[in-house]
Amino acid sequence: MKIPIKKKESAEAALKPAKARKARAPRDEAGLKDRLNSAAFLAPSFIGVLVFFILPFLVVIYYAMVDNPISHNFVFLENFANVLKNGAFRKAAANTLQFSAVAVPLAVVLSLGLAVLLESKIPFRSQFRTFFLSPIWQVLFHYNGVVNDFLGRFGFQAIDWLKSEQGKIVLVLLFLWKNLGYNMILFMAALGNIPQDIIEVARLDTSSRAQIFFRIKLRYLSPTLLFVTIFSLINSFKVFREIYLLTNNYPFDSVYMLQHFMNNTFENLDYQKLSAAAIIMAVVIVFLIGFLFIAEDRFGKDVEG
Repeated sequence: MKIPIKKKESAEAALKPAKARKARAPRDEAGLKDRLNSAAFLAPSFIGVLVFFILPFLVVIYYAMVDNPISHNFVFLENFANVLKNGAFRKAAANTLQFSAVAVPLAVVLSLGLAVLLESKIPFRSQFRTFFLSPIWQVLFHYNGVVNDFLGRFGFQAIDWLKSEQGKIVLVLLFLWKNLGYNMILFMAALGNIPQDIIEVARLDTSSRAQIFFRIKLRYLSPTLLFVTIFSLINSFKVFREIYLLTNNYPFDSVYMLQHFMNNTFENLDYQKLSAAAIIMAVVIVFLIGFLFIAEDRFGKDVEG
């Protein structure tokens, strides 16, 4: 009687792999179908990124390493060395970095302060928010504009703001006026998502407003703070449009930015110099953004601890 039992058990054991394969087959087919559907949905976006971002960037790298677009002689890093030695590039880079170093922290701190102010119950809050988003600064700093007219009433001479060293002040103010409103809205949205029960517990624990802000609110604001800083940093490298509309291709030295250098280089068809300068600027921006991510990660961990 024992022998038939063993044969039956061995037969069932032999059938188990076949049953397992049959059970896995529908799951494998369903998984393959899901992957194909996901790939079909992602394909347009991937092709768009490939065609409009990755391939052009590879072309820029190629042009940065040849002597000119006609002969295509490989020169490796010679174009980068020539750009770094170029006086116009160094002037534009120094002005851009100085502007970003001043304008970006001001844009972040002031917009956060305004968001905290508007979060409190102050009168005419909606009217103030609307006023702050209104583009009225375009007529202030003309030679015959409102600022010079106001200063003239106190005996000051009119200043050609955009054709003097004071142009940096105008540029920072224009940048702040353009970006503070949007940054402020982002911070207000983030402040509105902070759990109020935690703040109420802190108040019952006799925590001061400063303690609540730095120990609780900043903890929840850190992702928005990072985003606003990166957004403001990128916008600081895109301030060319406002200066170009006010001063054209060749402004005063104090407001000559990297974008002016690149625009003028493009008009001169100096593609290899333009490509090298674009790569240098991209590397600097990536480095700065990477530093911000590391700083935010460490700050978040410290606050959590």
